[in-house]
Amino acid sequence: MGDSNYSKAYIQTLIDELKTSKIYTDLQCAAQVEIAKPTLRLSELKKGVLNGLVNSGWDRKLRNAIYRFLQTHPKLQFPSPPPEHLKEPLVFLRKAQQAWEKRILKSLNSMCTDLNIPLARKRPEKEQKEWAQKWTELGIDGPDLSQFRPVYAPKDFLEVIIGLQNPNYHGSDTPGFYHLWGIVQVPLKVKDIDELRLQYSDMSINQCQSGIDDAQDIPSELFEQERVKLGKKVINTNHGPLAQEFSKKGCPTSMRATLWCQILAVELDEIDILYYEQLKTNVLQHDLLVDSLLYKDVKLTATNDDQYFVFEDFLYQVLLPFSRDTYVLNHFDYNSASPPKSYIRGRLGMDEFAVNYPPNGVIPFHGFAMYVAPMCFLYKETITLYYVFREMYVRYFFRLHSISSHPQGIVGLSLLFESLLQTHESDLFFHLKSVGCQPLKVAFKWLVRAFSGYLSSDQVLLLWDRVLAYNSLEILAVLAVAIFSFRKTNLMKVQSYNAAEAVLADLTTLQVIPLIQLSLFSK
Repeated sequence: MGDSNYSKAYIQTLIDELKTSKIYTDLQCAAQVEIAKPTLRLSELKKGVLNGLVNSGWDRKLRNAIYRFLQTHPKLQFPSPPPEHLKEPLVFLRKAQQAWEKRILKSLNSMCTDLNIPLARKRPEKEQKEWAQKWTELGIDGPDLSQFRPVYAPKDFLEVIIGLQNPNYHGSDTPGFYHLWGIVQVPLKVKDIDELRLQYSDMSINQCQSGIDDAQDIPSELFEQERVKLGKKVINTNHGPLAQEFSKKGCPTSMRATLWCQILAVELDEIDILYYEQLKTNVLQHDLLVDSLLYKDVKLTATNDDQYFVFEDFLYQVLLPFSRDTYVLNHFDYNSASPPKSYIRGRLGMDEFAVNYPPNGVIPFHGFAMYVAPMCFLYKETITLYYVFREMYVRYFFRLHSISSHPQGIVGLSLLFESLLQTHESDLFFHLKSVGCQPLKVAFKWLVRAFSGYLSSDQVLLLWDRVLAYNSLEILAVLAVAIFSFRKTNLMKVQSYNAAEAVLADLTTLQVIPLIQLSLFSK
Protein backbone atom coordinates (compact mmCIF):
# COMPACT_ATOMS: atom_id res chain seq x y z
CA MET A 1 0.00 0.00 0.00
CA GLY A 2 2.82 2.37 0.97
CA ASP A 3 4.74 1.71 -2.28
CA SER A 4 1.57 2.26 -4.32
CA ASN A 5 0.85 5.59 -2.63
CA TYR A 6 4.49 6.60 -3.05
CA SER A 7 4.40 5.84 -6.79
CA LYS A 8 1.13 7.72 -7.28
CA ALA A 9 2.43 10.78 -5.40
CA TYR A 10 5.68 10.81 -7.39
CA ILE A 11 3.88 10.41 -10.73
CA GLN A 12 1.44 13.17 -9.78
CA THR A 13 4.37 15.47 -8.92
CA LEU A 14 5.89 14.69 -12.33
CA ILE A 15 2.59 15.44 -14.11
CA ASP A 16 2.16 18.73 -12.21
CA GLU A 17 5.69 19.73 -13.12
CA LEU A 18 5.17 18.94 -16.80
CA LYS A 19 1.90 20.88 -16.90
CA THR A 20 3.69 24.04 -15.77
CA SER A 21 6.53 23.61 -18.26
CA LYS A 22 6.85 24.93 -21.79
CA ILE A 23 6.80 21.45 -23.33
CA TYR A 24 3.16 21.05 -22.23
CA THR A 25 1.94 24.02 -24.25
CA ASP A 26 4.24 23.08 -27.14
CA LEU A 27 2.73 19.57 -27.19
CA GLN A 28 -0.78 21.01 -27.24
CA CYS A 29 0.14 23.24 -30.20
CA ALA A 30 1.76 20.32 -32.02
CA ALA A 31 -1.35 18.17 -31.39
CA GLN A 32 -3.58 20.91 -32.83
CA VAL A 33 -1.39 20.98 -35.95
CA GLU A 34 -1.83 17.21 -36.32
CA ILE A 35 -5.61 17.45 -35.83
CA ALA A 36 -5.85 20.11 -38.53
CA LYS A 37 -4.30 17.85 -41.15
CA PRO A 38 -6.90 16.97 -43.85
CA THR A 39 -5.60 13.40 -44.15
CA LEU A 40 -6.58 12.57 -40.57
CA ARG A 41 -9.75 10.51 -40.23
CA LEU A 42 -12.12 11.21 -37.36
CA SER A 43 -12.40 7.48 -36.58
CA GLU A 44 -8.63 7.30 -36.03
CA LEU A 45 -8.20 10.69 -34.38
CA LYS A 46 -6.34 9.61 -31.24
CA LYS A 47 -4.11 7.13 -33.02
CA GLY A 48 -3.37 9.55 -35.85
CA VAL A 49 -2.42 12.41 -33.51
CA LEU A 50 -0.16 10.14 -31.45
CA ASN A 51 1.58 8.80 -34.56
CA GLY A 52 2.02 12.32 -35.89
CA LEU A 53 3.59 13.50 -32.62
CA VAL A 54 5.92 10.49 -32.57
CA ASN A 55 6.98 11.04 -36.17
CA SER A 56 7.67 14.71 -35.38
CA GLY A 57 10.03 13.73 -32.54
CA TRP A 58 7.78 14.82 -29.67
CA ASP A 59 7.96 11.47 -27.90
CA ARG A 60 11.74 11.90 -27.59
CA LYS A 61 11.34 15.44 -26.28
CA LEU A 62 8.82 14.25 -23.69
CA ARG A 63 11.12 11.41 -22.62
CA ASN A 64 13.97 13.89 -22.20
CA ALA A 65 11.75 16.15 -20.06
CA ILE A 66 10.79 13.19 -17.84
CA TYR A 67 14.44 12.11 -17.63
CA ARG A 68 15.44 15.61 -16.54
CA PHE A 69 12.77 15.55 -13.83
CA LEU A 70 14.03 12.20 -12.53
CA GLN A 71 17.60 13.52 -12.44
CA THR A 72 16.80 16.70 -10.52
CA HIS A 73 13.99 15.62 -8.16
CA PRO A 74 14.75 13.27 -5.26
CA LYS A 75 12.36 10.37 -4.97
CA LEU A 76 9.59 11.12 -2.48
CA GLN A 77 9.26 9.15 0.71
CA PHE A 78 5.97 7.82 2.02
CA PRO A 79 4.55 9.12 4.20
CA SER A 80 5.86 12.50 3.07
CA PRO A 81 8.39 13.95 5.54
CA PRO A 82 8.36 17.65 6.50
CA PRO A 83 9.95 19.98 3.90
CA GLU A 84 13.02 20.60 6.10
CA HIS A 85 13.71 16.84 6.11
CA LEU A 86 13.75 16.81 2.31
CA LYS A 87 16.40 19.53 2.48
CA GLU A 88 18.46 17.77 5.18
CA PRO A 89 17.25 14.88 7.41
CA LEU A 90 19.91 15.27 10.14
CA VAL A 91 19.09 18.07 12.55
CA PHE A 92 22.65 18.77 13.67
CA LEU A 93 23.81 19.24 10.06
CA ARG A 94 20.80 21.43 9.35
CA LYS A 95 21.72 23.62 12.31
CA ALA A 96 25.38 23.72 11.22
CA GLN A 97 24.37 24.87 7.73
CA GLN A 98 22.13 27.57 9.20
CA ALA A 99 24.95 28.80 11.46
CA TRP A 100 27.32 28.85 8.46
CA GLU A 101 24.80 30.89 6.44
CA LYS A 102 24.49 33.41 9.27
CA ARG A 103 28.27 33.72 9.35
CA ILE A 104 28.41 34.37 5.60
CA LEU A 105 25.63 36.95 5.79
CA LYS A 106 27.32 38.67 8.72
CA SER A 107 30.54 38.90 6.69
CA LEU A 108 28.60 40.36 3.76
CA ASN A 109 26.81 42.92 5.92
CA SER A 110 30.02 43.96 7.69
CA MET A 111 31.59 44.55 4.26
CA CYS A 112 28.65 46.82 3.40
CA THR A 113 29.11 48.76 6.63
CA ASP A 114 32.91 49.01 6.37
CA LEU A 115 32.84 50.19 2.76
CA ASN A 116 29.68 52.26 3.20
CA ILE A 117 28.01 50.79 0.12
CA PRO A 118 24.48 49.35 -0.26
CA LEU A 119 23.67 45.72 -1.08
CA ALA A 120 21.94 46.98 -4.23
CA ARG A 121 21.40 50.26 -6.05
CA LYS A 122 19.78 51.34 -9.29
CA ARG A 123 22.27 52.51 -11.87
CA PRO A 124 21.83 56.05 -13.26
CA GLU A 125 20.68 56.18 -16.88
CA LYS A 126 24.12 57.20 -18.11
CA GLU A 127 25.79 54.28 -16.34
CA GLN A 128 23.24 51.85 -17.78
CA LYS A 129 24.09 53.00 -21.32
CA GLU A 130 27.82 52.67 -20.62
CA TRP A 131 27.34 49.10 -19.38
CA ALA A 132 25.22 48.21 -22.41
CA GLN A 133 27.97 49.48 -24.73
CA LYS A 134 30.77 47.57 -23.02
CA TRP A 135 28.79 44.36 -22.33
CA THR A 136 31.18 42.20 -24.38
CA GLU A 137 34.25 43.91 -22.86
CA LEU A 138 33.38 44.07 -19.18
CA GLY A 139 36.90 43.12 -18.13
CA ILE A 140 38.55 46.19 -19.66
CA ASP A 141 37.26 48.86 -17.31
CA GLY A 142 35.94 47.15 -14.19
CA PRO A 143 35.08 48.66 -10.78
CA ASP A 144 37.66 49.53 -8.12
CA LEU A 145 38.10 46.26 -6.22
CA SER A 146 40.95 47.19 -3.89
CA GLN A 147 38.68 47.32 -0.81
CA PHE A 148 36.77 44.12 -1.54
CA ARG A 149 37.64 40.70 -0.19
CA PRO A 150 36.06 37.27 -0.77
CA VAL A 151 33.29 36.51 1.72
CA TYR A 152 34.96 33.17 2.44
CA ALA A 153 37.46 30.73 0.98
CA PRO A 154 37.49 26.89 0.98
CA LYS A 155 39.85 26.81 3.99
CA ASP A 156 37.25 28.73 6.07
CA PHE A 157 34.60 26.22 5.04
CA LEU A 158 36.89 23.31 5.96
CA GLU A 159 37.24 24.65 9.51
CA VAL A 160 33.46 24.48 9.87
CA ILE A 161 33.34 20.89 8.56
CA ILE A 162 36.15 19.82 10.89
CA GLY A 163 34.10 21.11 13.82
CA LEU A 164 30.95 19.11 12.95
CA GLN A 165 29.89 16.73 15.72
CA ASN A 166 26.78 14.58 16.07
CA PRO A 167 25.57 15.21 19.65
CA ASN A 168 23.78 11.82 19.69
CA TYR A 169 26.86 9.84 18.74
CA HIS A 170 29.66 9.04 21.16
CA GLY A 171 32.08 6.72 19.40
CA SER A 172 34.41 6.46 22.39
CA ASP A 173 31.63 4.71 24.34
CA THR A 174 31.48 1.88 21.83
CA PRO A 175 33.60 -1.19 22.75
CA GLY A 176 36.46 -1.64 20.31
CA PHE A 177 35.90 1.80 18.77
CA TYR A 178 38.97 3.67 17.58
CA HIS A 179 39.06 7.29 16.51
CA LEU A 180 39.51 7.65 12.79
CA TRP A 181 42.77 9.21 11.69
CA GLY A 182 40.92 11.76 9.59
CA ILE A 183 39.61 15.14 10.67
CA VAL A 184 35.99 14.68 9.56
CA GLN A 185 34.30 12.99 12.52
CA VAL A 186 30.73 12.82 11.21
CA PRO A 187 29.49 9.19 11.14
CA LEU A 188 28.08 9.01 7.62
CA LYS A 189 28.03 5.91 5.44
CA VAL A 190 30.33 6.13 2.43
CA LYS A 191 31.08 3.60 -0.30
CA ASP A 192 33.98 1.20 -0.09
CA ILE A 193 36.31 0.33 -2.94
CA ASP A 194 34.22 -2.64 -4.11
CA GLU A 195 31.07 -0.53 -4.41
CA LEU A 196 33.01 2.11 -6.34
CA ARG A 197 34.47 -0.50 -8.69
CA LEU A 198 30.97 -1.71 -9.45
CA GLN A 199 29.70 1.83 -9.96
CA TYR A 200 32.56 2.78 -12.28
CA SER A 201 32.93 -0.61 -13.99
CA ASP A 202 32.87 1.03 -17.44
CA MET A 203 36.15 2.74 -16.50
CA SER A 204 38.00 -0.50 -15.76
CA ILE A 205 41.48 -0.90 -17.21
CA ASN A 206 40.34 -3.34 -19.91
CA GLN A 207 37.81 -0.80 -21.27
CA CYS A 208 38.89 1.75 -23.89
CA GLN A 209 38.34 5.39 -22.91
CA SER A 210 38.01 8.63 -24.88
CA GLY A 211 40.79 11.01 -23.99
CA ILE A 212 43.52 8.39 -23.59
CA ASP A 213 43.01 5.57 -26.09
CA ASP A 214 42.42 8.04 -28.91
CA ALA A 215 45.77 9.77 -28.25
CA GLN A 216 48.11 10.50 -31.14
CA ASP A 217 50.51 7.62 -30.44
CA ILE A 218 47.77 4.99 -30.89
CA PRO A 219 46.43 4.25 -34.41
CA SER A 220 43.14 6.10 -34.65
CA GLU A 221 41.38 3.27 -36.51
CA LEU A 222 41.60 1.09 -33.38
CA PHE A 223 39.29 3.21 -31.30
CA GLU A 224 38.69 6.82 -32.29
CA GLN A 225 36.89 6.23 -35.58
CA GLU A 226 34.47 3.73 -34.08
CA ARG A 227 33.89 5.96 -31.08
CA VAL A 228 33.10 8.99 -33.25
CA LYS A 229 30.83 6.91 -35.52
CA LEU A 230 28.88 5.66 -32.50
CA GLY A 231 28.82 9.17 -31.02
CA LYS A 232 27.15 10.55 -34.15
CA LYS A 233 24.39 7.93 -33.88
CA VAL A 234 23.90 8.80 -30.19
CA ILE A 235 23.67 12.52 -30.93
CA ASN A 236 21.18 11.92 -33.77
CA THR A 237 18.82 10.11 -31.40
CA ASN A 238 18.81 13.21 -29.13
CA HIS A 239 18.00 11.13 -26.03
CA GLY A 240 19.54 12.17 -22.69
CA PRO A 241 19.92 8.71 -21.07
CA LEU A 242 21.63 7.36 -24.19
CA ALA A 243 24.07 10.30 -24.27
CA GLN A 244 24.77 9.72 -20.58
CA GLU A 245 25.49 6.03 -21.08
CA PHE A 246 27.76 6.75 -24.07
CA SER A 247 29.72 9.33 -22.02
CA LYS A 248 30.72 6.77 -19.36
CA LYS A 249 33.79 6.13 -21.49
CA GLY A 250 34.34 9.82 -22.10
CA CYS A 251 33.16 12.23 -24.78
CA PRO A 252 35.06 12.70 -28.05
CA THR A 253 36.32 16.30 -28.00
CA SER A 254 34.33 17.33 -31.07
CA MET A 255 31.09 16.02 -29.57
CA ARG A 256 31.42 16.99 -25.92
CA ALA A 257 29.46 20.24 -26.15
CA THR A 258 26.45 18.55 -27.79
CA LEU A 259 26.53 15.49 -25.53
CA TRP A 260 26.60 17.64 -22.40
CA CYS A 261 23.59 19.61 -23.67
CA GLN A 262 21.69 16.37 -24.25
CA ILE A 263 22.59 14.93 -20.82
CA LEU A 264 21.60 18.17 -19.10
CA ALA A 265 18.47 18.58 -21.28
CA VAL A 266 19.62 22.01 -22.44
CA GLU A 267 17.68 22.73 -25.64
CA LEU A 268 17.41 26.45 -26.25
CA ASP A 269 14.48 28.24 -27.87
CA GLU A 270 13.32 31.85 -28.25
CA ILE A 271 11.98 31.98 -24.68
CA ASP A 272 15.35 30.97 -23.24
CA ILE A 273 17.07 33.66 -25.30
CA LEU A 274 14.56 36.28 -24.15
CA TYR A 275 14.99 35.15 -20.54
CA TYR A 276 18.77 35.61 -20.72
CA GLU A 277 18.25 39.06 -22.27
CA GLN A 278 15.97 39.95 -19.35
CA LEU A 279 18.68 38.85 -16.89
CA LYS A 280 21.16 40.98 -18.81
CA THR A 281 18.77 43.96 -18.56
CA ASN A 282 18.58 43.40 -14.79
CA VAL A 283 22.38 43.58 -14.64
CA LEU A 284 22.40 46.81 -16.63
CA GLN A 285 19.71 48.40 -14.44
CA HIS A 286 20.94 47.44 -10.97
CA ASP A 287 24.35 47.24 -9.33
CA LEU A 288 24.65 44.57 -6.62
CA LEU A 289 27.41 44.16 -4.05
CA VAL A 290 27.86 40.56 -5.24
CA ASP A 291 28.82 41.96 -8.68
CA SER A 292 32.01 43.31 -7.14
CA LEU A 293 32.59 39.96 -5.38
CA LEU A 294 32.24 38.17 -8.73
CA TYR A 295 34.57 40.67 -10.40
CA LYS A 296 37.09 40.19 -7.61
CA ASP A 297 36.88 36.42 -7.86
CA VAL A 298 37.42 36.40 -11.62
CA LYS A 299 40.43 38.72 -11.20
CA LEU A 300 41.94 36.53 -8.45
CA THR A 301 41.37 33.19 -10.20
CA ALA A 302 40.63 32.92 -13.93
CA THR A 303 42.42 36.12 -14.96
CA ASN A 304 45.58 34.87 -13.24
CA ASP A 305 45.40 31.48 -14.95
CA ASP A 306 47.24 30.96 -18.24
CA GLN A 307 44.46 28.66 -19.47
CA TYR A 308 41.46 30.85 -18.69
CA PHE A 309 42.45 34.54 -18.74
CA VAL A 310 41.20 34.92 -22.34
CA PHE A 311 37.66 34.10 -21.16
CA GLU A 312 37.41 36.94 -18.64
CA ASP A 313 34.62 38.76 -20.50
CA PHE A 314 32.76 35.50 -21.06
CA LEU A 315 32.81 34.80 -17.33
CA TYR A 316 31.24 38.15 -16.47
CA GLN A 317 28.53 37.59 -19.10
CA VAL A 318 27.62 34.33 -17.35
CA LEU A 319 28.18 35.08 -13.67
CA LEU A 320 26.49 38.50 -13.47
CA PRO A 321 23.18 37.32 -15.03
CA PHE A 322 23.41 34.14 -12.92
CA SER A 323 23.27 36.20 -9.73
CA ARG A 324 19.87 37.59 -10.88
CA ASP A 325 18.37 34.30 -12.01
CA THR A 326 15.47 33.34 -9.71
CA TYR A 327 15.16 29.95 -11.46
CA VAL A 328 18.18 28.91 -9.40
CA LEU A 329 16.05 29.26 -6.24
CA ASN A 330 14.24 26.03 -7.19
CA HIS A 331 17.26 23.96 -6.22
CA PHE A 332 16.86 25.03 -2.59
CA ASP A 333 13.95 22.57 -2.41
CA TYR A 334 16.54 19.76 -2.25
CA ASN A 335 19.55 21.73 -1.02
CA SER A 336 20.35 21.84 2.71
CA ALA A 337 21.08 25.56 2.30
CA SER A 338 18.47 28.33 2.20
CA PRO A 339 18.62 31.56 0.20
CA PRO A 340 19.83 34.56 2.28
CA LYS A 341 17.23 37.20 3.09
CA SER A 342 17.57 40.96 3.03
CA TYR A 343 15.03 43.60 3.97
CA ILE A 344 13.82 46.76 2.31
CA ARG A 345 15.39 49.75 4.04
CA GLY A 346 13.55 50.68 7.23
CA ARG A 347 11.63 47.38 7.32
CA LEU A 348 14.20 45.17 9.07
CA GLY A 349 12.69 42.01 10.57
CA MET A 350 9.34 42.33 8.76
CA ASP A 351 8.89 39.16 6.71
CA GLU A 352 6.55 40.76 4.18
CA PHE A 353 9.39 43.11 3.20
CA ALA A 354 12.05 40.37 2.97
CA VAL A 355 13.70 39.61 -0.39
CA ASN A 356 16.21 37.00 -1.47
CA TYR A 357 19.68 38.46 -1.77
CA PRO A 358 21.18 37.99 -4.23
CA PRO A 359 18.08 37.11 -6.31
CA ASN A 360 19.45 33.63 -7.09
CA GLY A 361 20.20 32.96 -3.40
CA VAL A 362 23.89 32.12 -3.99
CA ILE A 363 26.63 34.21 -2.40
CA PRO A 364 29.85 33.64 -4.36
CA PHE A 365 33.04 32.57 -2.59
CA HIS A 366 36.70 32.52 -3.56
CA GLY A 367 37.00 30.23 -6.60
CA PHE A 368 33.32 30.30 -7.65
CA ALA A 369 34.19 31.55 -11.15
CA MET A 370 36.16 28.36 -11.77
CA TYR A 371 32.91 26.39 -12.02
CA VAL A 372 32.35 28.23 -15.33
CA ALA A 373 35.87 28.63 -16.71
CA PRO A 374 36.49 25.12 -18.20
CA MET A 375 33.17 25.20 -20.05
CA CYS A 376 34.26 28.33 -21.93
CA PHE A 377 36.31 25.98 -24.15
CA LEU A 378 33.11 24.19 -25.22
CA TYR A 379 30.65 26.93 -26.12
CA LYS A 380 31.31 30.00 -28.23
CA GLU A 381 27.73 31.22 -27.72
CA THR A 382 27.37 32.93 -24.34
CA ILE A 383 23.72 31.94 -23.95
CA THR A 384 24.41 28.21 -24.41
CA LEU A 385 27.32 28.46 -21.98
CA TYR A 386 25.03 30.18 -19.50
CA TYR A 387 22.33 27.51 -19.51
CA VAL A 388 24.80 24.61 -19.39
CA PHE A 389 26.57 26.17 -16.40
CA ARG A 390 23.25 26.87 -14.65
CA GLU A 391 22.20 23.26 -15.05
CA MET A 392 25.59 21.99 -13.85
CA TYR A 393 25.30 24.20 -10.79
CA VAL A 394 21.77 23.22 -9.73
CA ARG A 395 22.55 19.52 -10.28
CA TYR A 396 26.09 19.20 -8.93
CA PHE A 397 28.19 22.19 -7.93
CA PHE A 398 25.88 23.49 -5.19
CA ARG A 399 26.67 20.33 -3.20
CA LEU A 400 30.34 21.33 -3.02
CA HIS A 401 29.74 24.35 -0.79
CA SER A 402 26.84 23.37 1.47
CA ILE A 403 26.76 21.19 4.60
CA SER A 404 24.61 18.09 4.19
CA SER A 405 24.51 14.33 4.73
CA HIS A 406 24.03 13.67 1.01
CA PRO A 407 26.59 11.11 -0.29
CA GLN A 408 27.72 13.62 -2.92
CA GLY A 409 27.82 16.58 -0.55
CA ILE A 410 31.19 18.03 0.41
CA VAL A 411 31.02 16.37 3.87
CA GLY A 412 30.41 12.95 2.31
CA LEU A 413 33.12 13.46 -0.32
CA SER A 414 35.62 14.53 2.36
CA LEU A 415 34.77 11.46 4.42
CA LEU A 416 35.00 9.21 1.36
CA PHE A 417 38.44 10.64 0.55
CA GLU A 418 39.74 10.05 4.07
CA SER A 419 38.18 6.58 4.29
CA LEU A 420 39.69 5.40 0.99
CA LEU A 421 43.10 6.88 1.71
CA GLN A 422 43.47 5.45 5.20
CA THR A 423 42.16 2.05 4.04
CA HIS A 424 44.33 1.64 0.94
CA GLU A 425 47.31 3.91 1.68
CA SER A 426 47.42 3.56 5.46
CA ASP A 427 51.20 3.99 5.73
CA LEU A 428 51.05 7.22 3.71
CA PHE A 429 48.10 8.56 5.70
CA PHE A 430 49.77 7.80 9.02
CA HIS A 431 53.07 9.36 7.91
CA LEU A 432 51.40 12.59 6.75
CA LYS A 433 49.34 12.77 9.94
CA SER A 434 52.45 12.24 12.09
CA VAL A 435 54.27 15.18 10.43
CA GLY A 436 51.30 17.50 10.97
CA CYS A 437 49.78 17.28 7.49
CA GLN A 438 46.21 16.05 7.44
CA PRO A 439 45.67 14.96 3.79
CA LEU A 440 42.20 16.54 3.60
CA LYS A 441 43.66 19.98 4.34
CA VAL A 442 45.49 19.71 1.01
CA ALA A 443 42.76 17.95 -0.98
CA PHE A 444 39.76 19.96 0.22
CA LYS A 445 40.27 22.88 -2.17
CA TRP A 446 40.45 20.40 -5.07
CA LEU A 447 37.10 18.90 -4.07
CA VAL A 448 35.32 22.23 -3.54
CA ARG A 449 36.32 23.44 -7.02
CA ALA A 450 35.85 20.03 -8.70
CA PHE A 451 39.58 20.30 -9.59
CA SER A 452 38.97 23.33 -11.83
CA GLY A 453 42.07 25.52 -11.83
CA TYR A 454 44.27 22.69 -10.54
CA LEU A 455 44.27 20.23 -13.43
CA SER A 456 44.85 21.24 -17.03
CA SER A 457 41.60 22.28 -18.70
CA ASP A 458 41.36 19.20 -20.98
CA GLN A 459 41.70 16.93 -17.94
CA VAL A 460 39.00 18.84 -16.04
CA LEU A 461 36.63 18.29 -18.97
CA LEU A 462 37.47 14.56 -19.08
CA LEU A 463 36.75 14.38 -15.35
CA TRP A 464 33.46 16.28 -15.66
CA ASP A 465 32.46 13.92 -18.51
CA ARG A 466 32.35 11.19 -15.87
CA VAL A 467 30.54 13.36 -13.32
CA LEU A 468 27.75 13.80 -15.87
CA ALA A 469 27.85 10.24 -17.18
CA TYR A 470 27.63 8.60 -13.74
CA ASN A 471 25.51 11.41 -12.29
CA SER A 472 27.85 11.48 -9.29
CA LEU A 473 30.54 13.67 -7.75
CA GLU A 474 32.13 10.74 -5.91
CA ILE A 475 34.75 10.41 -8.65
CA LEU A 476 36.30 13.64 -7.29
CA ALA A 477 37.22 11.90 -4.03
CA VAL A 478 38.53 8.88 -5.96
CA LEU A 479 40.80 11.13 -8.04
CA ALA A 480 42.06 12.96 -4.94
CA VAL A 481 43.11 9.61 -3.42
CA ALA A 482 44.69 8.57 -6.73
CA ILE A 483 46.84 11.74 -6.76
CA PHE A 484 48.13 11.05 -3.27
CA SER A 485 48.94 7.45 -4.29
CA PHE A 486 50.71 8.66 -7.43
CA ARG A 487 52.90 11.08 -5.46
CA LYS A 488 53.39 8.62 -2.57
CA THR A 489 57.14 8.16 -2.99
CA ASN A 490 57.84 11.86 -2.56
CA LEU A 491 55.16 12.34 0.10
CA MET A 492 56.71 9.65 2.29
CA LYS A 493 59.86 11.79 2.48
CA VAL A 494 58.25 15.04 3.63
CA GLN A 495 58.54 16.24 7.21
CA SER A 496 56.11 19.18 7.24
CA TYR A 497 52.78 20.40 5.90
CA ASN A 498 54.46 22.94 3.61
CA ALA A 499 56.69 20.26 2.10
CA ALA A 500 53.68 18.02 1.42
CA GLU A 501 51.79 20.90 -0.13
CA ALA A 502 54.78 21.64 -2.38
CA VAL A 503 54.80 18.03 -3.64
CA LEU A 504 51.11 18.37 -4.56
CA ALA A 505 51.22 21.98 -5.77
CA ASP A 506 51.33 21.32 -9.53
CA LEU A 507 48.75 18.90 -10.93
CA THR A 508 48.71 20.24 -14.48
CA THR A 509 50.78 17.37 -15.91
CA LEU A 510 48.53 14.61 -14.57
CA GLN A 511 46.37 12.36 -16.76
CA VAL A 512 43.25 11.84 -14.66
CA ILE A 513 41.60 8.82 -16.28
CA PRO A 514 44.63 6.45 -16.01
CA LEU A 515 45.09 7.61 -12.40
CA ILE A 516 41.48 6.82 -11.52
CA GLN A 517 41.70 3.46 -13.27
CA LEU A 518 44.83 2.50 -11.36
CA SER A 519 43.37 3.66 -8.06
CA LEU A 520 40.14 1.70 -8.49
CA PHE A 521 41.18 -1.43 -10.36
CA SER A 522 44.85 -2.20 -9.70
CA LYS A 523 44.63 -3.04 -6.01
